[in-house]
Amino acid sequence: MATTLPALLFLVVLACTGAASGFYLPGVVPADFRKKDPLAVKVNQLSSIKTQLPYSYYSLPFCKPGTIVDSAENLGEVLRGDRIENSLYVFEMMEPRLCQIVCKITPSQDEAKDLKEKIKDEYRINMILDNLPLVVPIKRLDQEAPTVYQQGVHIGIKGQYSGSKEEKHFIHNHFTFLVKYHKDANTDLARIVAFEVKPYSIKHEPDGDWRGNATPLKTCDPHSRRLVVDSDSPQEVDANKEIIFTYDVNFEESPIKWASRWDTYLLMADDQIHWFSIVNSLMIVLFLSGIVAMIMLRTLYRDINKYNQLEDQEDAQEETGWKLVHGDVFRPPANADLLCVYVGTGVQFFGMLLVTLLFAILGLLSPSNRGGLMTAMLLLWVFMGLFAGYASSRLYRMLKGSEWKNVTIKTALMFPGIVFAIFFVLNALIWGEKSSGAVPFTTMFALVLLWFGISVPLVFVGSYLGFKKPAMEDPVRTNKIPRSIPEQPWYMNPVVSVLIGGMLPFGAVFIELFFILTSILLHQFYYIFGFLFLVFVILILTCAEITIVLCYFQLCGEDYQWWWRSYLTSGSSALYLFLYATFYFTKLEITKTVSGVLYFGYMLIASYAFFVLTGTIGLYACFWFTRLIYSSVKID
Repeated sequence: MATTLPALLFLVVLACTGAASGFYLPGVVPADFRKKDPLAVKVNQLSSIKTQLPYSYYSLPFCKPGTIVDSAENLGEVLRGDRIENSLYVFEMMEPRLCQIVCKITPSQDEAKDLKEKIKDEYRINMILDNLPLVVPIKRLDQEAPTVYQQGVHIGIKGQYSGSKEEKHFIHNHFTFLVKYHKDANTDLARIVAFEVKPYSIKHEPDGDWRGNATPLKTCDPHSRRLVVDSDSPQEVDANKEIIFTYDVNFEESPIKWASRWDTYLLMADDQIHWFSIVNSLMIVLFLSGIVAMIMLRTLYRDINKYNQLEDQEDAQEETGWKLVHGDVFRPPANADLLCVYVGTGVQFFGMLLVTLLFAILGLLSPSNRGGLMTAMLLLWVFMGLFAGYASSRLYRMLKGSEWKNVTIKTALMFPGIVFAIFFVLNALIWGEKSSGAVPFTTMFALVLLWFGISVPLVFVGSYLGFKKPAMEDPVRTNKIPRSIPEQPWYMNPVVSVLIGGMLPFGAVFIELFFILTSILLHQFYYIFGFLFLVFVILILTCAEITIVLCYFQLCGEDYQWWWRSYLTSGSSALYLFLYATFYFTKLEITKTVSGVLYFGYMLIASYAFFVLTGTIGLYACFWFTRLIYSSVKID
């Protein structure tokens, strides 16, 4: 254990300091290519930061191959809305091609309308080559700043002709691809390390009759050195107007090795902000740790000595009121079964997050494995059902409960059932929009099968094991008659103290929360799990310490109903999370009502999960604290 902790700390620091380069293992076997080997470009979903509704590439009138072949996708990819299919873009390794015609289309009225809507909503085309996503390099105004990579290329742009105020829609119908490769010095084999594109809109003109892909073009002819280098004569989208799609492809040797090819995509330009977030959160933790240390010193040394020696009973009652409720402090709370259910669910969620983050900082969740993170989290959630059942039944047994089967059923069904119901409604809305983000029936059935076929039985196994063990003994006896609770000052009102308790845990994580929301909603890469793990540890400490502090003040006021209060104190940070998500929504450019409903629906699920997680941490911290201080008191 002594050698494991320093090793883990070293990996966390390595993951943080190396966050700019993304600490990960390649995750897939590299593909070697020889000169003239075929390179098949695959197309993925059409995505937009304005609607958050993905669509299949071929839902628009793009050039289609004779047979569309869907690639095999994992569970995470399907839930993300990925739809990976073959395309007509086929290259030959290290063989540059210029002015290659893909096809010619003549959009109908409805197709032209659909294209215009997608351009208006700033949809991007996503492509994949050798498992690398297509990116558009964007140079910053500051020459020293690193190049930023935009994932996907916009379908088109809105603009106006010079001298006209009428807004037109122009399609990007010419792509200039750049494939970078790293060549082995000893062999002729090469590996692809980058896939970039520059889009253009140009109104192509055939030179003579149309002869398919062999038709020469007046606007793009490599023999006469007429190449597409700008969009001065753009291609307008209109019904029954021909659009010719073309592309260039160039190859460039790169010093970047295959194992590091994701580093440029995962480049973190804002590492100073992350470090500021960590330092800010650590200051909160140190402040709370100081308060907890003072409380522990006071209770374990001065208060306990006074109480045990009974030197001054009146002074003890005035200054150390927490000892006066020793006969009621472990009295089972109202709705104890529901509390146990939520604690078990929180343990399940905590275990899933902890193992996922450990896998990530060890580099086991490669960014090349699309959907791998979501698949891992789902599977871990299912298998953590064992710990959920164990935790809920152990607590229920200690609270003198006997209906352990009812608690087990609620633990297995309540949280997943509520989340699944919300998800089902949101999925129905996505179906109504004919989006590829809608989860198919077969995938929905697979999720239900994982839930009832694996998770529920494991919860029952854990509950059986937990209830079978002897109940934990309370350090003090509980009186038969409940003690009356004196009137509390306004600041110890349950609502006030609960709302105050949620502020600090949220304050410790909200900066990192901003980056997570930005990455998800703006379709950026997020792979800084070293920082995320540190923030997770800080969240645990903050939740535990603020709950202990407020629990101590509550007990000093002779209020022994701490069970639910401790859960809600740290759990109320979920309220601030949802309020922050509402504020963040105002910064987005989402216009569709359905997209707004989806956003708040998913944020509601995230806030609910955050409530369960932080509430469980707070309750266990307060549970440990009360057992510690009351076990140190001598009771006649």
